Amino acid sequence: MSAALSKRSAPSAGGKASGHSERPDKLFNRTQASTSGGDNFGEGERLSKRVAQMLGCSRREAEQTIEGGWVRVDGQVVEIPQQRVLMQTVTVDPDASLMALGEVTLILHKPPNLLDGVQDAARPEAGPMDSNPHAGAAHGRRQSDPTGSSGQPRQNDSHVGRARQTRAPALGSARDLLLAAKHSPHDLSGQRPLLRHFKQLQASVPLETAASGLVVFTQDWRVQRKLQEDMAQMEHELMVEVRGEVQADALMPIERALRDPRQRLPVAKISISSASEARSILRLAVKGAHPGLAAYLCELAGLEIQALRRIRLGRVSLGDVAPGQWRYLAEYERF
Repeated sequence: MSAALSKRSAPSAGGKASGHSERPDKLFNRTQASTSGGDNFGEGERLSKRVAQMLGCSRREAEQTIEGGWVRVDGQVVEIPQQRVLMQTVTVDPDASLMALGEVTLILHKPPNLLDGVQDAARPEAGPMDSNPHAGAAHGRRQSDPTGSSGQPRQNDSHVGRARQTRAPALGSARDLLLAAKHSPHDLSGQRPLLRHFKQLQASVPLETAASGLVVFTQDWRVQRKLQEDMAQMEHELMVEVRGEVQADALMPIERALRDPRQRLPVAKISISSASEARSILRLAVKGAHPGLAAYLCELAGLEIQALRRIRLGRVSLGDVAPGQWRYLAEYERF
């Protein structure tokens, strides 16, 4: 584990720690030999049992101490309480604290053509059009009817029809990128990745399969409830790359549609971020998650989408996280 990943800061007053510092010269060091073979088959004893004996605590507290990354075996951090030890040297950091074991939230920069974590269970496979939700948003429905019966923009009907006709191999999931090796070097939270941080992660904010950008995975039920209950009022900022140079008057059909109550579109604002002869980048800020909306609006204006990326969700931005990497939600960040 690199020095960058080993550096930890002190726990916060609220009990949710951002990390702990490594002080090898002050480690609590005790060696125990188990010549009798430990619990089973001469394989030694469980590390959690050894730590419980060392600290005089319960087995559960010992397991939490190990899962918190506070325990080393022969100088190497071990996070698996079930690991067996014999003659190895087991050390426990004197700064070990169970208060540091708070839930974490991960901010991932999803690359295009991966499921977003929300869709994983519902869509194990996808057809060609499913992997490109930007193409032909209004195909399969009239442009005057961009919403479904619920009043929300619908997923592209053509996606479903064509996917039924031709099945492609199962798509990968953004969850597959939640690994310590994918931790962004630009993460300023001070957190050190632990095995426990990648367990029981929930996702509830959808993002089109072909789009890239910010997706959220969390262990914290408070964050999950916030994302679910406030989704309709939470602003999503997307950067929409389209072909060719776009002038301001080209966006008038979109602006008219957003003002038209008959369209029943969500509250949104669109503007030109940059423009060149080859491509233009539009900024779309919309309340709520509405897959397919960007494609529908661009089709109204005759614009061809080349890429779509979400860069902000509420008050949390993606930051400098590269595609395929993730960072921790910092303690000061709120959606």
